Amino acid sequence: MVEQQESVTAKLCAFARAWHAIHNREKIFDDDLAFDLMGKEEYDEMYDLVSRGLSGLAKPYSREDTEQIIREYLAPIPLARIHFAESRLHDFAARHGKIQYVICGAGSDTFLFRNDDPDIEIYEIDHPDTQRYKQERIAKLEWIIRKNVHFVPVDFERQRMTDELLKAGFDPQKKSFFSILGVTYYLTLDVFSETLSQIAELSAAGSAVVFDYPMKTGTFPARVHRLEQITASLGEHMRGGYDYAEVSRALYSLGFQIDTYLPPEKVQKQYFDGRADRMRAFENVSLISATYTAGYSFE
Repeated sequence: MVEQQESVTAKLCAFARAWHAIHNREKIFDDDLAFDLMGKEEYDEMYDLVSRGLSGLAKPYSREDTEQIIREYLAPIPLARIHFAESRLHDFAARHGKIQYVICGAGSDTFLFRNDDPDIEIYEIDHPDTQRYKQERIAKLEWIIRKNVHFVPVDFERQRMTDELLKAGFDPQKKSFFSILGVTYYLTLDVFSETLSQIAELSAAGSAVVFDYPMKTGTFPARVHRLEQITASLGEHMRGGYDYAEVSRALYSLGFQIDTYLPPEKVQKQYFDGRADRMRAFENVSLISATYTAGYSFE
């Protein structure tokens, strides 16, 4: 089951979105609210962590070297996956009108404030402590939470996501769009499949799910192994990834049909080719969108 409490890696991903919005003219994804929601104090804390090599170097790196670390290790994955997820979401909403959008492990996601479509009912799922912190930041900023936004705190050790969503007003008869980003890296496929199973349980035919996942480590460049070492040093150990065949089997067994699959080379072509700063896609990260087809009539 997804359990994404506030973590250093989650904060670093939010930092990467904020940094990209501030510093890059060539936007892969422009999260122009990321810095404000994070706040200068936490932003500076994450920048200092990166500048000290993520391991507390006595002497920080130069600004140029720090920004190279951000471009090489921190920014590519969160930027590509959020662009992919929200592009698919907007296409989905355009086709189906009134929909529900469930953000699993929402953390510091800012979609609820960037969204201007009242037909998208938003459900943010996260650990109670993470949501409490986020709502305190929102209150401090005096941002207005629209009526189509629902915070769904879930203590994953004691509660089921399905139960808490239903209590919050989620309607399983409506078409829904689920995003699960940045989670698979730390879960075995069996554990992640439990989350997919609960999503299938909640999904009306035609609903969709998007997620990113790492391919099983093989003969990848040193950058991939270095990222695994970085997350391990922060206390968050990656689990080695999945094969596409086993991911597709897990989805099909639950009634999902893959509609979009971007392996690393397609992620590179779609989001990174031709960039002046040479930021590039990670060599082992794929993106998937799948539609729930169980009970669908194709007549």
